[in-house]
Amino acid sequence: MNEEKTIEAPLLARLADLEISVDIHRHPPLNTVAESKALRGKMQGSHIKNLFLRDKKKNKWLVTVLEDAEVNLKELRNVIGASGNLSFGNPELLYQSLGVKPGAVTPFAVINNTKADTKMVLASNVLANDYVNAHPLHNRATASILSSDLLKFLIECGYPPIIIELP
Repeated sequence: MNEEKTIEAPLLARLADLEISVDIHRHPPLNTVAESKALRGKMQGSHIKNLFLRDKKKNKWLVTVLEDAEVNLKELRNVIGASGNLSFGNPELLYQSLGVKPGAVTPFAVINNTKADTKMVLASNVLANDYVNAHPLHNRATASILSSDLLKFLIECGYPPIIIELP
């Protein structure tokens, strides 16, 4: 538990600096949407999944969508303006770029992208609920914040999201 608190501490400090209220829900490690659904109980708000993608020119995107969204990478590439086909970034690139491991990908990870070389993409329907639930840089907890505060966080961190409608 101490390791997780160390990992999330910079995020929680940044949220506090921005006067963003967050509720942390501790749980066993969750690596998939199915595991999340089984353990979350009645936690309200948007539940998401996050895709770390790259194109043939090595451009990188962090794409956040509702957990049940079906994402067609061929269609998504046109929506976000990718160069050629999109593919998933490997675990090493993910960690180098966003400082998180597979299973812990989250929009909060932009806080770790010091090179500012990853674009943030957010499906508009993620913001339809009052709250958004995301991992706080590890997968042993879920952070619940207001949808408007997620936008505020992303903008204040220098990542105003590209807001899309999924095809």
